[in-house]
Amino acid sequence: DISSCVVSLVSMRWQLVSARRATAVGVAGLLLTIAAACGSDAPRPQEALPGDDAFQWERFGSSERGQIGNLTVPLDYADPSKGTINLFVARHLADKPDKRIGALLVNPGGPGFGGSSLATNPKAYFSQDLIDRFDIIGWDPRGTGLSEPAIDCIDDYDRFFATVDITPDDDAERRQAADLAKEFADACVERNGEALQHMGTNSSARDMDAIRAALQVPTISYFGFSYGSELGATWATLFPDTVRAAVLDGAVDPNADSMAQSQQQSVGFESTLNTFLAQCSADSTCAFHNAGDTEGAFDKLMATLDEQPIPSEKGRPDINRGVALWGVGQALYSDALWDRLAAALSGAQQGNGAGLLELYDDYFERLADGTYDNALEAFQVITCVDEPERLDVAAEDAAAAEIAKVAPRFAPNTVGGYMCTFFPTASDPRMAITGDDAGPVLVMGTTGDPATPLDSTRSMAATLQDGRLVIVNANQHTGYAANQCSIDVVDAYLIDPVGKAPADGTRCD
Repeated sequence: DISSCVVSLVSMRWQLVSARRATAVGVAGLLLTIAAACGSDAPRPQEALPGDDAFQWERFGSSERGQIGNLTVPLDYADPSKGTINLFVARHLADKPDKRIGALLVNPGGPGFGGSSLATNPKAYFSQDLIDRFDIIGWDPRGTGLSEPAIDCIDDYDRFFATVDITPDDDAERRQAADLAKEFADACVERNGEALQHMGTNSSARDMDAIRAALQVPTISYFGFSYGSELGATWATLFPDTVRAAVLDGAVDPNADSMAQSQQQSVGFESTLNTFLAQCSADSTCAFHNAGDTEGAFDKLMATLDEQPIPSEKGRPDINRGVALWGVGQALYSDALWDRLAAALSGAQQGNGAGLLELYDDYFERLADGTYDNALEAFQVITCVDEPERLDVAAEDAAAAEIAKVAPRFAPNTVGGYMCTFFPTASDPRMAITGDDAGPVLVMGTTGDPATPLDSTRSMAATLQDGRLVIVNANQHTGYAANQCSIDVVDAYLIDPVGKAPADGTRCD
């Protein structure tokens, strides 16, 4: 059903938002306006191309409703002579054409995840009411998925994310963290060249308007999850007169700088981790119960892994504290994964790291053949292209120490994440978000969201000119499909954004 499918998406596809926190190393710390200038008053995309000609749609799969295509957009909207990007786009035509309202752009977040799968398999993510009434349109944002060029930085994730001691004992170990972060950034620059500086949220928001224009519609609706809230809010700020409706589910704080956001998210994960531990302590059937002292057992296990990592499997890294916390973080995205987390921690307590390794691999989307999707690399690049700030090593280390004070279990790092420290200065950092004149925007958050805590979602709703906050009582990242109320509120608004826009502060318990 839709609830279980969305929980699966939460646990497997939206997790990289948390990589903004300062953990481990490197990324841890984790319109087609052909001559347009960048800005909210830029000229609109050309509208002469018929939709089918612009995308060259082809049938996808066995359904007559599914289509895939491509759209060519400028690499640099300010200077189209620099070349183009090919966006991979998928569309699922409304199941009930007689009730069709229009097109609904959808994005799963990240940044770094492709969104085409939300349209090729819409029943896994959206209610039948939305599928009946909207053409669901998902695209792989520039640099991600099947869009070209795709961001590519590294091949061996274990080397960058599993080998570094997050609480180093000497200067050599501290230097290793910074050296690997620099190597990662240098590889991103070398492999991606000129394209790297044009992968940010501002450009992706202009791509959204390019899609709208190529469809030849004056307005369009949007549904974005997690980082998709930041992308959608940027689009709504740039092109408010094209916004029919916009849902931002699991919203980031648009006003927080990189360190503030890292702290917010670390506190969110710490709170969710403590909730998990308390529930396990109170439940004698929990695999990590430890006679009702789950908290003490967790702290002891993490300290043990820090001093003496345990084996995982042949050819793979040992489970140290950093690897374990990546796995823990993966499981905190939804309480549907908490039984699995308890079993993995119990196994590690007995010297078996297989369960934590599986969660770690899920986090980084390791494929069966040992390769990786490029989502994390795209996340790194997009985040740093958006971020105007470049903290040096000392400042990152100081920030990590402050975060450890408020999130000692989940982010005990004594070295920084150096997320963007060694990246070139951004030439087009993400613009300020206002949502002025975009109309009512539905902003949804859950009470137990570790990656985009409710306070972050509140900030997004308050920042928008007409943000309507909906609070969902749930222990998971993003709220759509958490319960029937949350589905109904979103669906009613998307179907009738003026008449059914929820009151600010609406709750779904």
